[in-house]
This record gives sequence, C-alpha cells and structure tokens, in this order.
Amino acid sequence: MYQRILVPVDGSSTSDHGLGEAIRLAKVTGGRLRLFHVVDELSFALAMDAYSGHVGDWLKEMRATAARLLEEGKAKAAAEGVEADSVLCDNFRGAVPDRVAAEAASWSADLIVLGTHGRRGLGRMVMGSSAEQILRTASIPVLLVRAPESHAKADAARFTIPSGVLASE
Repeated sequence: MYQRILVPVDGSSTSDHGLGEAIRLAKVTGGRLRLFHVVDELSFALAMDAYSGHVGDWLKEMRATAARLLEEGKAKAAAEGVEADSVLCDNFRGAVPDRVAAEAASWSADLIVLGTHGRRGLGRMVMGSSAEQILRTASIPVLLVRAPESHAKADAARFTIPSGVLASE
C-alpha cells in the first residue's frame, strides 16, 4: 500500500486539508510523507510587486517563508507519529505541475495527495487548476482532497505571498 506519499503544500487552508488527509493515510498504511513546495516564477513576480516599496531580497524572503511552511507541516506529521521530510524547489525550471510530477518520479512516490478547491465552470476556466494539471501529468495515483465549502470560499480570492505556489488554483 502507499508507503511514500508526496504532498505538495502552499500554505492555503485547502493545502492544509490535503496535508491532514495525507497524515491520516500515512498513519493507516505506516507510510511516510514528503512535503513539497515550489517557489515558481509567477509567485516570485507577485512577491516583487507586493514588496516593491521594500528593500530586501525577495527570493530570500520567499525561501524563508517556504522553509517555515515546510517545517510546520513536518511538525504536524510528527505530532501524529508520521515520519516526514521536505523538499523546497526554487529553480524556476518548468511549471509547478511538472515539478510535482518530476519529484514524485525521482523520489519513487506511490501516491500524490493534494487539496483542491473543486472549482467548476467559469471559476476553473479563469483561475485554472494546478490540481487538475498534476492529475493529468503524474504517472502515479493522485488523491485530490476537496476542501470543505467554507475553506474553498475563504481561499477563493486569496493569494499566499511570498510563500511560493499560489494558494489559489
């Protein structure tokens, strides 16, 4: 059964919901988690815009925020007795879904677990769907964990900057 579970995280409540489900699954299967966060070009550009009046190293700030996010995720897993490690990807090579699929392949993951807003229709067309793209490009099973309606509404127009992968799908 699923022993190596890759969990892309971005700091959104939807992502946290996916992480919670991955932790529960790992407890049942005796598996381990790899938390994965991508600092991508779009997030970097938005962070530059958001912090345009501030002096500082934006990439350094994004890496620090991402590292904190990954450590918090590992602490949640450890509190439940689940082993977890983490990988921060910030090389700006390829789209986020491609980086997730590549990490799953290189780590020999058995499963990818991620939260999704479950948008349909115009909302999906306008916002796109990273979860759907990961589902299409991954060569292993993908478990999409739909966030409760209250989480989806809360995250609908929220972007997590400068944590990396945008909280919005």
